[in-house]
Amino acid sequence: MNPVSFSSLAAAVLLIAGPALSEAAEWHDVVVAPEGTTVALACSERPQKNPTAVNWLWESHGGGMPSLVLSVNQRQEFLGAASKRDVRLADSNLWNSGNFSLLFRPQAEDGGHYTCCIKQGLNNLKEEVTVLVILTVSFAPPLPVPEQSTLCLQAEVSSWDAVSEISWVSPRGLPLRCETLPSGAVIAKLPLVTSADQGNYTCQIRPRGNSNRPAFFYLYPVTINRTQLSKACLAHAPVSLPCAPVRGDYVFLYWQHPDSRERMELVFTYDRWRQHVRNVTKSRLRLTSAASLGEFSFELVPQRKEGGVYICEVFLNDGVFSQGTRISVLHVTVSSEPSAMTLTCWYSERSQVKRVTFTHQNQSRTLEFTSDEPGTLNIKVKMPPSPETAGNYTCALELKNGKKLEAVYVINLPRDELPSSLVPPPSSLSFLGFLLPVITVAAGVLLWKRRAHNARHGIEQTLSVHTGEAENIYENPEDLRQVQSSVYMDLKPTSDDDVYRELDRYERCPC
Repeated sequence: MNPVSFSSLAAAVLLIAGPALSEAAEWHDVVVAPEGTTVALACSERPQKNPTAVNWLWESHGGGMPSLVLSVNQRQEFLGAASKRDVRLADSNLWNSGNFSLLFRPQAEDGGHYTCCIKQGLNNLKEEVTVLVILTVSFAPPLPVPEQSTLCLQAEVSSWDAVSEISWVSPRGLPLRCETLPSGAVIAKLPLVTSADQGNYTCQIRPRGNSNRPAFFYLYPVTINRTQLSKACLAHAPVSLPCAPVRGDYVFLYWQHPDSRERMELVFTYDRWRQHVRNVTKSRLRLTSAASLGEFSFELVPQRKEGGVYICEVFLNDGVFSQGTRISVLHVTVSSEPSAMTLTCWYSERSQVKRVTFTHQNQSRTLEFTSDEPGTLNIKVKMPPSPETAGNYTCALELKNGKKLEAVYVINLPRDELPSSLVPPPSSLSFLGFLLPVITVAAGVLLWKRRAHNARHGIEQTLSVHTGEAENIYENPEDLRQVQSSVYMDLKPTSDDDVYRELDRYERCPC
């Protein structure tokens, strides 16, 4: 192909082809092509013995004078002023095959009417008009789409003159609800997408007029970025709720109650430009210190019923970046009867829980479980405790992603069952209330050191001895006198070096 200056030739071609083109009331074919993809505009004729010439001309959707794209005869090939990107004829042996189809890669502005004029001398052997419609597709947010965000599919054509309908179809073949914007673009939305929504979405375009073509189908693969984290934490222990790693303008935090399909509830908003904070429902929820710089994340100290799904949406200009965290809260409570103590292990957001078990430190001892309602596991321990029933009771939770969490409850032997080395002399009985907590602290620290290393990864706090519920027998002084030899401690870490502090055993924590 040899680009040359040929103003006189082009003028002659337009003078001959122009009237025929402008008088064409119908088109022979419609072609829809995505922007930037190679398209073929068909044109063919039986091979001729006498010299022939082929001219491809283009007229934009808005009309006006046609422009020459390409002209070729048996001696030479010319590019016109309306030359397109990578333009060429489809067959290099066109004079023998009679295939004069045009190939090029159209841009958004290249839509319009393309006329193929095949001439023999001054006679027109064939003149066909093809309408080229350029399809532009966009996605929001950019791929991969964050899970729990809203997927927006938008399709726009360069002209509706030759198109009767645009629609979107899901990867499962189901039509999506579509709306036409004032600009002419057709939009479909899928709020709160999950990994089940990823796949090939089909944009379907139906041509109008006398086109012989069926509907056009274009596949667009959509990938979902599973940004939802799975975590487990102990009740009344802090857990982090991260947001997307972008420096945003403002942030929303939504909460869906555990084991529920209720809609999301807005629980926190923050506008860093106006310095406006609105904590809607949760007093134990706070932003981290970098929020004033637009780096958002939250810390929550959940109560037993405050697990569930937390969605953090960070807004930067007109963009939205979503990050979800699914939290299972683990908590052990105690209730007492004259002859037995019931330990109840509570856990939430059951959909991400693989298993929950209650075990005793004596591995050979088999525990019998009951469950009053979904998300609970109960065991009964006869009172007063014996050497067989005393010791550490561990409620262990494992998530489907492999993360593990434990809550430990300690039942001590009565004083007359303790080894003699641990029984204080009568003169020091007034200090018994101090001695037994110290023993329990030591046991708790050793227990934590032994197990924390294996369960630490991915868990906000790996192991704690914790109740804080009103039904704890040690919250009631009368019950404490009935079972005064059983000691329960609430331990929390105060630093990373395994140092613990004793909490007030009579401190009441809300459920």
